[in-house]
Amino acid sequence: MTTALVTGASSGIGAVYADRLAARGHDLVLVARATDKLRELASRLQSRHSVSAEVITADLTDPAQLAKVEDRIRKGSAIDLLVNNAGANVAGTFATVDAAELDWLVRLNVIAPTLLAHAAVRGMAARGEGAIVNVGSVVGFAPEHFSGIYGATKSYVLTFSHALMAEFGPKGIYVQAVLPAATRTEIWARSGRNVDEIPGVMEVDDLVDAALVGFDRREPVTIPALPEAAQWEAFEAARHAMLPGFANAKPAARYAA
Repeated sequence: MTTALVTGASSGIGAVYADRLAARGHDLVLVARATDKLRELASRLQSRHSVSAEVITADLTDPAQLAKVEDRIRKGSAIDLLVNNAGANVAGTFATVDAAELDWLVRLNVIAPTLLAHAAVRGMAARGEGAIVNVGSVVGFAPEHFSGIYGATKSYVLTFSHALMAEFGPKGIYVQAVLPAATRTEIWARSGRNVDEIPGVMEVDDLVDAALVGFDRREPVTIPALPEAAQWEAFEAARHAMLPGFANAKPAARYAA
């Protein structure tokens, strides 16, 4: 693969992905709201790794600006790897945040990665190769332990990744869901939390390096903080074991009056 597009690339996980992918020889398309940070990162990576680095300033919660990135994917030079990293949370509980904040969060965490992947898959499928990395969260497994809808949006990222892999894996597209646990990024301050008060926080470099090991192994789901892969495998096995039980025309006997 030759060109990677990374969203949320101006800092945190996205910036480290950009650095690691440039070191692997990928040309880059860097997307974020902070133009100055993007340009500084692009200049540094071009100098250090001799790759090209295109900058697109875009607020992915704005439909017109999101469409600009979609157009770049569809109509520009081929994007071989899409890293859907941009994401955030809002401070407060479901009851206390404004409706406008909920709308903003869904646009960023759900709609943006969906539409960017939609823009990418047709070209990838036509070429018979490509990859999409969707950065979710382990909170998607435990939304009841995290206030608001953040966990629900990250649950979507996981199921969306499963659906993409089922549909496009046979067409040569690899889809990876990366599920970080607590990681030292700006998301904590933006959601009103002090990261230093949270136990077991992973450094961003460690997270991305582990995620790329999972990428090279073609893992469908990578959970860098989880010590035992067998636990994830058991979770998936239990999920698949339920599927035959859904094909019943009558309610289960346990619901008989």
